[in-house]
Amino acid sequence: MSTTEKASANGVKAKSDAAKDLKELFVDSLKDIYWAEKALTKALPKMAKNASTKKLQTALEDHLTETENQISRLEQVFELIDEKAEAKKCDAMAGLIQESEDIMKETESGKVRDAGIIAGGQKVEHYEIATYGTLVAWAEELGLDEAASLLGETLEEEKAADLKLSEIAMKGINKKA
Repeated sequence: MSTTEKASANGVKAKSDAAKDLKELFVDSLKDIYWAEKALTKALPKMAKNASTKKLQTALEDHLTETENQISRLEQVFELIDEKAEAKKCDAMAGLIQESEDIMKETESGKVRDAGIIAGGQKVEHYEIATYGTLVAWAEELGLDEAASLLGETLEEEKAADLKLSEIAMKGINKKA
């Protein structure tokens, strides 16, 4: 058995439309995060509505506005690379959103739920930070400097949102919960 046959026998079989180069993987990942950001525009208002602390509600509402801007930025990136802005279901984000909803159902309204909302929100932010960090690196590798810059703006916003949630948690919510 050849090395290729062994890898195929032991590895994952690629789908017929699998990415064959970094550009295709980049586009596929853009479609994934595009879906994720759109899904967040539905999840963030639910999280804000269930938060009992004004500071947390405001942070989530502010991030909703940022997320809408991030969607526009992604659409600009698609345009820059001559691709249709198309969403592809992001199983990771769907799972993170479901987990956040479950946390809200499994906690009483108040500080404990607020702590849970923050935890769910930070899991989302960490996923987004990882994704945007990768997309920036790939855009740079592909020589897509303007796309890298736009994606880098979003990366910095996601990092700031994560820090804001940490600050809210550590300056009272966690202790009161």
